[in-house]
Amino acid sequence: MTALWILAWVAGVSALLFYRAHAWQWLTATVVWVGAGVASGLTGPVATIVLAIVFVLPALVLSLGPLRRAWITAPMLAKFRTIMPEMSETEKDAIEAGTVWWEADLFSGRPDWRKFMALPAPVLSSEEQAFLDTEVEHLCDLSNDWESTQVWQDLPPTAWQYAKDAGFLGMIIPKRYGGREFSAYAHSQVVMKLASRCSAAAVSVMVPNSLGPAELLLHYGTEAQKNYYLPRLAKGDEIPCFALTSPYAGSDAAAIPDIGIVCRGVHDGRETLGFRVTWRKRYITLGPIATVLGLAFRALDPDHLLGDDDAPGITCALIPTNHPGVVIGRRHWPLNAVFQNGPNAGTNVFIPLDWVIGGRVQVGKGWRMLMECLAAGRAISLPSSNVGYSKIAVRATGAYAAVRRQFRTPIGKFEGVQEALARMAGNLYAMDAARRMAALAVDLGEKPSVISAIAKYHVTERARKVVNDGMDVVAGKGICMGPNNFLARAYQQIPVSITVEGANIMTRCLMIFGQGAIRCHPYVLKELAAAQSADRATAVRAFDDALFGHLSFVTSNIVRGALHGVTHARFSAVPPNAAPELHAYYRAANRLSTLLAIAADVSMAVLGGSLKRRERLTGRLGDMLSQLFLLTATLKRYEDEGRPAADLPLVHWAAQDALWQAREAFEGVLANYPSRVAAWWMRWKLTPLGLPYAKPSDALATQVAELMQTPGGARERLIAGSYSPRPEIDGLAYGEMAFQMTPQVTAIEQRLRLSVKEGRLPTMPQSLPEFAEWVAHAATLHLVSDGERQVLVQYADYAARAVAVDDFPPDFGRLADMQRAQQAEVVDEALTP
Repeated sequence: MTALWILAWVAGVSALLFYRAHAWQWLTATVVWVGAGVASGLTGPVATIVLAIVFVLPALVLSLGPLRRAWITAPMLAKFRTIMPEMSETEKDAIEAGTVWWEADLFSGRPDWRKFMALPAPVLSSEEQAFLDTEVEHLCDLSNDWESTQVWQDLPPTAWQYAKDAGFLGMIIPKRYGGREFSAYAHSQVVMKLASRCSAAAVSVMVPNSLGPAELLLHYGTEAQKNYYLPRLAKGDEIPCFALTSPYAGSDAAAIPDIGIVCRGVHDGRETLGFRVTWRKRYITLGPIATVLGLAFRALDPDHLLGDDDAPGITCALIPTNHPGVVIGRRHWPLNAVFQNGPNAGTNVFIPLDWVIGGRVQVGKGWRMLMECLAAGRAISLPSSNVGYSKIAVRATGAYAAVRRQFRTPIGKFEGVQEALARMAGNLYAMDAARRMAALAVDLGEKPSVISAIAKYHVTERARKVVNDGMDVVAGKGICMGPNNFLARAYQQIPVSITVEGANIMTRCLMIFGQGAIRCHPYVLKELAAAQSADRATAVRAFDDALFGHLSFVTSNIVRGALHGVTHARFSAVPPNAAPELHAYYRAANRLSTLLAIAADVSMAVLGGSLKRRERLTGRLGDMLSQLFLLTATLKRYEDEGRPAADLPLVHWAAQDALWQAREAFEGVLANYPSRVAAWWMRWKLTPLGLPYAKPSDALATQVAELMQTPGGARERLIAGSYSPRPEIDGLAYGEMAFQMTPQVTAIEQRLRLSVKEGRLPTMPQSLPEFAEWVAHAATLHLVSDGERQVLVQYADYAARAVAVDDFPPDFGRLADMQRAQQAEVVDEALTP
């Protein structure tokens, strides 16, 4: 009887913790439990008094709000204020900027799958689809990586003019200002398709639509600024750039040294209030050709001409590049990526107050503006362009592997090659899923600071892996530059994506978890806000709600995590109507979400303010959150596309890879945790049987590699939205044309093998002239029809073109290279006013 009574206590406590019971429910349950002990004779008077003191009295105190706040919350608030991490105003702005969305569910330990399944699939309007099919297709026809890099060192002039005339530079601008007013998903699709053809075209289009002044004007500009600039930007009459990065403030953009001092000056013949601005910027995309310069600087007001604040803070302004004192430098040369990029500077340049984006009321609010607008741009630009690079790599490399032969066998049949091909296709499936989901967040009105950081980091890193694997497969063809090389420019330029919009090391170690732990956590930001409140009564009440909500959140996750640990989450919830073949992945996501929530709370409790300096630890915790996002984006893509069974190898590979990487991240946290006791407790409590997530198997990789080399719906969905040139436009088309013929050619070859084995035909030759004679001989023996003969000869011609490598005269490019070398100078010299 005593054992049953104690067991009831254990079960009751676990249930109360699991379901996050209120204090009065704890009090009621405790009274009932102690009363049951008394009624059954298990506890005498002394034991009952002890139990009342130990259990009932604390439950009573906790259930009485005024008493709890006076005796417990107020002292804990005072202690919290002494240990809370210091946070600058710019850090606060960065953390509070934007919104949280699905990533908050992933951080909660208990994702809301009903909400997940209710998310709409991203779709294009008929107008947007027509633009992709016509205007985007034509701009792709007009531009390619070889001519832009080798001939023009820029987007060709005809392509530039067409981009302006067709409205590419105003895709995000509302129609009332002359723009196209496309959705974020359409914007993403356009950039992706352009990137699969020409990186200069993709960057030249994406910057005005996501990282330039138009975005800031739409959200913060005055009506006069919108009415003047937006129509001109939409038509391409103005080319914008935005100057943020300084030589001594790269990834730490909040520390920009550029200064604007509030003063009076003369503009257009009249005295007006404004700024005397001095700046030196670099890495500014479109800077060398921009007509309007968006500039971020630190505003100072020593004479209090604007108010009482000596240093209002970071401010954003729009300055015509022909304004006196503006120095537009020449060009940077970022790894032969020839999109326009360069430095600019100015010394004591007077600009009127009206040029501040948003006018006087937005002085000092530039950092918050940038954080919110850059989050939306980061969710679209780099994920889309890098998926585009990866789609051309997967399309062309898969075709090449199916067509290129070694030892009379397509190289795609060799297991070593298949290993690389599987990584390429599997990574691309997950990358594209993340791109689609990030764009969806923007279209739903979110400003996804955490998701955009995840998408930027992981899509660009995986793109690097995709292109590297592609280079390994195509081998010699990949290292010989020329118009027939479909990988080399992407291979050169991938580090550009790794570097820009927040270097990837910083993005992983500081942004993903640094922002995620505070923004996605349901209580941490509330606790910080309460601790900063000046009103004591308000602070105590707010801190009380957040603190005990936090404690309930943590203990509930611990109980759930312990249950998952012994059951591998087999009994956890899955989304209603989810594909049954993927239920195991939803349950794995439940478990990893709980592990992440607990590890984050333990880390914040153990390390406090020093956590943000533990970048290896925060990087791994961020990896867990990121892999959860990639996993769920993969599952959503499969649902959105109608659950095509042919795609399951891709889904399984991407999901298993995400789970394995999440497991590696968690194991890395435990293996290197600063507190060995805390690490031992998490392992013992949460993973007593380990984590059963392994890398995708060789058998699965073979399925993925074969799918990548087989014409059909699965491959078409994998590379959907990428550009496929026609032979009259580009010889790269022959690789795809030969690839599409492989099933027919393979069937003919298999039939002819018996004739070869019987000696009626010699072994199939490799060279094209000998092959044509061999086919003609087979035709004379009536082993192939005239139609089949034509197919084989045409296939051999296409295949020969596809595997061809470019060559050039011995002096090719030498004179031009010498001239460019003589013109190169130090950037700072070019910027001297």
